[in-house]
Amino acid sequence: MTEVKSAFEFVSSTEVSSLNLTVEHYKHSKTGAVHYHLACDNQEKVFMVALRTMPKDSTGVAHILEHTALCGSEKYPVRDPFFMMTRRSLNTFMNAMTSSDWTAYPFASENAKDYENLLSVYLDAVFFSRLDELDFLQEGHRLEFEEMENPNSALQYKGVVFNEMKGAMSSPVSQLYQSFKSYLFPNNTYHFNSGGDPEHIPDLTYQQLKDFYKVHYHPSNATFFTFGNRPACDIQEKMEAQALHSFEPLGHKLSVPLEKRFNRRLKVEETYPADGDTSNKTYLSLGWLLGESTDLFAQLEAHLLSDLLLDNSSSPLRKAIETSDLGSSPSPLCGLDDSNREMLFMCGIEGSEPENADKFQELVISTLKDVAKNGIPEDDIEAMLHQLELSQREVTGDSYPYGLQLIFSVTSAATHGGSVMDSLDLDVALEKLRQKTKTPGYVSSLIESLLLNNVHQVSLTMKPDNAMVSNQQANERARLDRIQANLSESEKQRIVEQALALKDRQEQQDDGD
Repeated sequence: MTEVKSAFEFVSSTEVSSLNLTVEHYKHSKTGAVHYHLACDNQEKVFMVALRTMPKDSTGVAHILEHTALCGSEKYPVRDPFFMMTRRSLNTFMNAMTSSDWTAYPFASENAKDYENLLSVYLDAVFFSRLDELDFLQEGHRLEFEEMENPNSALQYKGVVFNEMKGAMSSPVSQLYQSFKSYLFPNNTYHFNSGGDPEHIPDLTYQQLKDFYKVHYHPSNATFFTFGNRPACDIQEKMEAQALHSFEPLGHKLSVPLEKRFNRRLKVEETYPADGDTSNKTYLSLGWLLGESTDLFAQLEAHLLSDLLLDNSSSPLRKAIETSDLGSSPSPLCGLDDSNREMLFMCGIEGSEPENADKFQELVISTLKDVAKNGIPEDDIEAMLHQLELSQREVTGDSYPYGLQLIFSVTSAATHGGSVMDSLDLDVALEKLRQKTKTPGYVSSLIESLLLNNVHQVSLTMKPDNAMVSNQQANERARLDRIQANLSESEKQRIVEQALALKDRQEQQDDGD
């Protein structure tokens, strides 16, 4: 293992006996690309490349790039190599996804030759994407006349991500989460909608997409993860030959800065699109910004506290919300979110009215004070510790291969500079937590430090608004009408020609279809 004569340097190795695997850590000598190999006796081989993608606006650039990168590359110039591989490959998983601060391209296969084919397609798609302008227009956004060849018909916005995000952001819970993040993170990438806000997606230019790609889709900004019984050196040879040797170091490291902490608590009101009777349709929520998710012990502490307060109907905070007459039921956004560099803790009630906001906040704070004062029974703490240990160790079936679930569990740590080894081998941190909970007043001190004395807090009232959809539609229509009124004849012709070229491209048969 340490004798790998390749472009990668061996860094360290850790055996994780509870998972029957060894985590091997390597670094690409030239670009600094990181490779974690989860070596184990498993036929299903998993590969994933994750790139730090940190948008500075809500145009959806990372999301649109994830889509567009899959539309053909230098070695595979066909229109949709991924669709072709899906049909022909023996893969057990193939996909791509955009998170708030990373974009990942994972696949899994049990067949060695198929794995090599997929590896070749993925490496080329990520590092040598063609980023054809027509694909950007198709996947992101474009202007098109309602009657494709009639410049006198109404101008429209079209695009896969544009339409996808219109659907996603019509959900009140999605709007609630996005609003929470925008207020709790006023100064860094989490302030923005990484998937894209339909109002801002049309602001993204083709050039901006290419610029973002150049900076973010680079080995210096990449972490490679592999899992299975194929040796790391074998995979590294192929990564070097097919992609990495072509790159020079990026020269700077991308990372999410820590959020500036509030000096006072924040109270805000927002609206979400509604239809019909708006009574008892308000969401009332409280949220706090906690510590860094890469601090494994702090993360486990926060999980334990969240579980103790909210896990079930007898948990004190959930019980207070469920038995309250301030709303109909607890908000779906109740609990800990550790997916960002800094963790969020949220609780809320739905089916309420705006005038209950202060009462809801009083209910939450008084409940927390009561728990801090009187503590939580030792048996409840022991039960939640046991549950936490199980949940941290358990890798469920879900729709993801086992190896990919393990990789996802450490992606955040790898992205934010945490310890991948510790994230997989939790025994030391869990034992430390178990010992801490035996200290009298430990849970009370957690409630005070993380919540009651933490002024980086947002009280959010999300009200229904029947006029919001029509206002959004009117604004979009007015914007399009302004654009259309100022189009020259040549610009109108270009829109028609683009639409026809895109239609022609979508209808063409790729070789081998």
